Amino acid sequence: MSRLEQFRTRRLLVYESLFTARALFIAGLVIMPALLFNSDTRLRILQFTFFWLLAWLSGKKNNPIVTILVFLGIVVFNLIIPYGQVLFSAGPFKITSGALAAGTGRAATVLGLLMLSRFTIRRDLKIPGLFGELIGESFRIFALVMSEKRRITARNFITDIDQLLLSLSANNADVSQPATISPAAAPAGRTRPAGFFLLAAVVLLSWVPWVASA
Repeated sequence: MSRLEQFRTRRLLVYESLFTARALFIAGLVIMPALLFNSDTRLRILQFTFFWLLAWLSGKKNNPIVTILVFLGIVVFNLIIPYGQVLFSAGPFKITSGALAAGTGRAATVLGLLMLSRFTIRRDLKIPGLFGELIGESFRIFALVMSEKRRITARNFITDIDQLLLSLSANNADVSQPATISPAAAPAGRTRPAGFFLLAAVVLLSWVPWVASA
């Protein structure tokens, strides 16, 4: 195991030991409106960057190059329908202020929500009730898919997705147990005081950009 992988594993172990899945989930619900209701694109980008950092600190694999490419892809897709002041043009292709601002805002929102979910949703999440069980199972599967997305390649996109889903189905009974965590480092039964303090700080910092834009 490389040093980078060992460092990532240590971050993951600390993350698992400090917080319970329920505390993280509640924190995510409290934070989400701060991103969705923020009308300032620049501050929304700041929130997305903060959530990316949180996901990285929690031991999740975040490839900055892939993240940037996806961000740019969303922006470019929104440039197809130009509106507003023309900033640049090359033949029929035009970059307009309105389309660029809208694309940037949507990219920050989509990727911000994705990174927030990676930080606040764990595979051991359990929500009471039948509906809660369904939602919790969906979140756990989503978290597992995100952790195994490296198995999906552009060359065999459909086949890789099919094999991943078959693997999830075959191992559904073990979905709630993270494969990278040893039995000695099982998820915390209760959120530690330091964990509550850190989550409170994360919530407050997440809402600062919204307050600044109000």
